[in-house]
Amino acid sequence: MNEHTALRLEGVRIALAGRPLVEVDAEIGPGEVLTLMGPSGVGKSTLLAFIAGFLDPAFEAGGRVSLAGRELTALPAESRGVGLLFQDPLLFPHLSVAGNLRFGMPRREADKRAHIDQALTEMGLAGFGERDPATLSGGQQARVALLRLLLSRPGAALLDEPFSRLDRALRQETRRLVFERLAEAGLPCLLVTHDHEDAEAAGGPVITLG
Repeated sequence: MNEHTALRLEGVRIALAGRPLVEVDAEIGPGEVLTLMGPSGVGKSTLLAFIAGFLDPAFEAGGRVSLAGRELTALPAESRGVGLLFQDPLLFPHLSVAGNLRFGMPRREADKRAHIDQALTEMGLAGFGERDPATLSGGQQARVALLRLLLSRPGAALLDEPFSRLDRALRQETRRLVFERLAEAGLPCLLVTHDHEDAEAAGGPVITLG
């Protein structure tokens, strides 16, 4: 993996119809997870949308987002180099597992198939490349979604309640896997959640909203 540096949020403020929702100043270092805690409706996911570049124009937003010293605020979403994990894996149903992984990989990547096979093996999914995503368990789908993020070579990761739809035992296993892999990749990571166990497992600083 390439070396990554900090994700910085400077004076970020988001409002809706003049009502303030979120105000954040933060710096997230390589391999660090910053957790934003709070109930539904306080603007956690809205902040992720602003950072990733697809905030609904109904919201009013200001401040500066930068990654590795490059300001992202005015860039289109596809140019920001930010990976996302959501509540749902959002795997493309018309593509195989390998097709889903190949979709996000940089075009310059050589020998994509060998790289995909190696990544699946390391994730405990050897031989799953030609599988239909609909045939996978919830935990297997979560692993494929994580692999798709990592293989896209992002500079930072945004996690939007990614464990909330897993049962308790699977949630613990998936949390461990996700945070281990993101730390190994040296990615600054912003997690939004309402679950205190997510924040504890992330192991980094916590900001409480609302």
